[in-house]
Amino acid sequence: MTNQEFTQEINKLENLLFSFALRLTRNHQDAQDLMQETSMRAYRHRDKFTMGTNFKSWVSTIMRNTYINRYRKEKSRKHVNQPIETFTFALENTSAIPNQGEHDMRLKELNRMMSTIGEIYSVPFLMFYRGYEYKEIAAHLNIPIGTVKSRIFLARQKMKGMIGARN
Repeated sequence: MTNQEFTQEINKLENLLFSFALRLTRNHQDAQDLMQETSMRAYRHRDKFTMGTNFKSWVSTIMRNTYINRYRKEKSRKHVNQPIETFTFALENTSAIPNQGEHDMRLKELNRMMSTIGEIYSVPFLMFYRGYEYKEIAAHLNIPIGTVKSRIFLARQKMKGMIGARN
């Protein structure tokens, strides 16, 4: 298809394509952008158009696919429609001292609970919590792996019970 033939065909379909773009976008400005992008893509790929087939369908398909691709791209982006001043919470004050009071209270409470379940259960549990494997715990405490697993399980159960009882 030559440049002149392409221009003639696009000009014939301009009103029809614009109304299709308007129906897709529901916005006059976006419809104009879609028309322009569709025309550019169709012109760029005019050599792929098979003479004797329906030009209107070919260009309409390009427009629909262009709209879908743009919609997906817009959907995946995060848009902020508010002025930056409303996001002052994001500007952290680095000189502020964080309050660790609640964290410290919970940690003390958990330590108290660990001491009440007994050393026989708390030692394997704490070792497991710190990243030791069952084999390493068993070797360090000189007990079988099954016993290690059992004590860790029982320590979890006792801790869950105490945490549930305090609520």
